[in-house]
Amino acid sequence: MQSNYRPELDVSPVLDPEQANYYMSLIGILRWAVELGRIDFYIDVCLLSSYMCQPRVGHLEQVLHRFAYLKHHENSNMVFDPNYITWDSEAFEKYDWTEFYKDAKGQVPPNAPAPRGHAVQINAFIDADHAGNRVTRRSHTGILIHLNCAPIIWFSKAQSTVEASTFSSEFIAMRIGIEMIEALRYKLRMFSIPIVGPANVFGDNKAVVNNATVPTSTLKKKHNAIAYHRVREAVAAGMVQITKVHTTNNLADVLTKPLAAALLKPLIQKILW
Repeated sequence: MQSNYRPELDVSPVLDPEQANYYMSLIGILRWAVELGRIDFYIDVCLLSSYMCQPRVGHLEQVLHRFAYLKHHENSNMVFDPNYITWDSEAFEKYDWTEFYKDAKGQVPPNAPAPRGHAVQINAFIDADHAGNRVTRRSHTGILIHLNCAPIIWFSKAQSTVEASTFSSEFIAMRIGIEMIEALRYKLRMFSIPIVGPANVFGDNKAVVNNATVPTSTLKKKHNAIAYHRVREAVAAGMVQITKVHTTNNLADVLTKPLAAALLKPLIQKILW
């Protein structure tokens, strides 16, 4: 999908019932491709899937562009690399949280089996496209979670509320990501898989990182209180550690908005070969 195309602004003619049925079948094929690992066009499929009930000619043309892209990039492989990543320990600052969340602790299944085998490292990239939808002005969340160097969870979805600032939309995305990481840690423990330390979480909004990792940082947006305390409590419990990454290195950027080829290629090559 072209980076300057917005499906919500498309005013081309509405498809007739037969064409609409064809459109829905094509979307279904693309959604299966995304489930199987073709996350290089996940955001396109996510945006175009919102118009299943009343697709337009322009929407169908963009779907056909996706199949043309697949024709020229049919051999992309998702590589499951078992190696650990050695992050710079100084990037994750440590603080004493006992004054703020003295009872914070991660969820440990009471009936979890004893850990066995090699321990795994959790790495997550989180991003949000603030007010990306030009009509509803809702933001879009993108989350990519790895075990060691293997991508296992990819998530791209419009947020359910309209957020007034980039800070708010990024904090909502961070909360969703933390909840997914917590569920993953619980599941791994039930599979008797040991986990190496806290999950490493990367976001590209400095204000969100500071609010989430520095105990003395105060809440700037009162309506974000739930996300604020949810994320900070996970940090205090030692489940996650959060740091800032530059936008050009945030892999979740491919899941929040359509990118031009020059921006998409360097990011997607770190996920798909």
